[in-house]
Amino acid sequence: MDAPTEAGSQPEGEGTGRLSLLLAMAMFVLVVDTSLMNVSISAVVDDLNTTVTSVQSAIALEALVSAAFILIASKVGDLIGRKRAYVIGLCAYAVGAVAMTLAQDLTAVIVFWALIGGLGASLLLPAMQSLIHGNFEGAAQKRTYALVGAAAAIAAAVGPLLGGFVTTYLSWRVGFLLEVVVIAIVLSQIKLVKDVEYTGDRRVDVVGALLSVLGMGGVVLGILVWQEGGEYVGLLIALGAVALWTLARWLVRRHREGKVTLLDPDLFRSHHFRLGISQVTLQNVTLGGAMIALPIFLQISLEYDALQAGLSLAPLSLTMFAVAMLAGKRAGNRRPAKIVRTGFALSALGMALLIPIVPHASSGWYLTIPLIIAGAGLGLLVSQLNNYTLAPIEEERVSEAAGVNSAAGSFGLSFGLAVAGGILLAVLSLSFTDMTKSSAVIPSAQQQQIADALEDDAQVVSNTQIQELAADERPDVQAEVVDINTDANHVALQVALLVPLLASLLGVFNAFRMMRLPEIEPAADLEGAALG
Repeated sequence: MDAPTEAGSQPEGEGTGRLSLLLAMAMFVLVVDTSLMNVSISAVVDDLNTTVTSVQSAIALEALVSAAFILIASKVGDLIGRKRAYVIGLCAYAVGAVAMTLAQDLTAVIVFWALIGGLGASLLLPAMQSLIHGNFEGAAQKRTYALVGAAAAIAAAVGPLLGGFVTTYLSWRVGFLLEVVVIAIVLSQIKLVKDVEYTGDRRVDVVGALLSVLGMGGVVLGILVWQEGGEYVGLLIALGAVALWTLARWLVRRHREGKVTLLDPDLFRSHHFRLGISQVTLQNVTLGGAMIALPIFLQISLEYDALQAGLSLAPLSLTMFAVAMLAGKRAGNRRPAKIVRTGFALSALGMALLIPIVPHASSGWYLTIPLIIAGAGLGLLVSQLNNYTLAPIEEERVSEAAGVNSAAGSFGLSFGLAVAGGILLAVLSLSFTDMTKSSAVIPSAQQQQIADALEDDAQVVSNTQIQELAADERPDVQAEVVDINTDANHVALQVALLVPLLASLLGVFNAFRMMRLPEIEPAADLEGAALG
């Protein structure tokens, strides 16, 4: 007689393999979605008659929404059922993808892709982890975690290439339509998923939930408002910072009184966990800053199409994937802190080499070696940081800790996207104005007019577009305006690349602090514990 399986878990068989594959397909869509947007910026701008700045704000907003609501969404999944949260998350993501397929203006992108899609991601990630844990056991569970993790890594590696190919030869809309098809396939087999009952405390820390949204949302939203030239920037950022401080005090007090909390503040008693969370955040600030500045450089300054941009970014993503896989298998007895230190150092070196190259690069080939170096560094970080962060956490608290880890990563990504994008636009605007007013070619009577036009209308544009804007000017003035646009874009992109560089340098500093801590043995099985 066969031994019984645990409630909710799947026995070995064809259904188990199919379910593993379907979960991996869902993760692939989640990760490839942002890559598709990054390499398609120019095509989206042209199609929707909007600006690069607005599109990069939408990208940052999607990551922000996911980060701000992931802790709340994890609790929602506990209360309504993990399977139901998984289905709702997939449907919300499908709504965003459908909207991108049909969108005629930026409003649809912001409402359906950034907001609804971001909320879908925040529901989907924690629910997926709980379902894997509850639907599989033993070797099947480990294989599923490995398969879903591999799907995320492969999506990150091939996403720019896949998105570039589809956008160049078909349409960026087709890429999102394919996402809808994949989600439909996953949902058609949802009967294979068995719900996982939640047996913990069903009370909700409403105040903690609100403070988490205000905190993480306020900081990044303030940066996005600054990027768009809006008002009350300082107030929004200050509100976010105060909300985060208040959240920390609130959690400690509630926990001391034995009341329910959004998350257990005792998690942060571990020095390893605190440092790991900060390093995960810095890793994603580095990645977010690079992945908004570099596609803009390739598509605007070099006027590359999506496929060329994807091919130019391939050294970063493919090296990151390969090194992460290799380091994960061959790290051996090397201290994770040393590997993390090397990873941030390589990332910093790669970003530092990119900065002087930008003004002189006439093709994406100039970026290859720095991107390989930075990709190797990020790959080392990916191979170590999740396990390092979650190693001291007991089995029953791994899910909660992984939620905090995912929130830190999403927040870092959105922060990197928003800060690098905001700095790029601010420096571009100042450079336009300063260079135009100091020009010896442009008549003084026209300098302010052209500077205002460049600042208000052009934003981040290619030389071809700037020639169209200056079509009514004299030939020598047109040539000067093009030169100003080129120089201003280069300066702005160089300054924007300081964001991932500084994040990497902070990571190196933190790694020395990690070196001073004793090594610890994992307190739980951590395979796949930090999905997404």
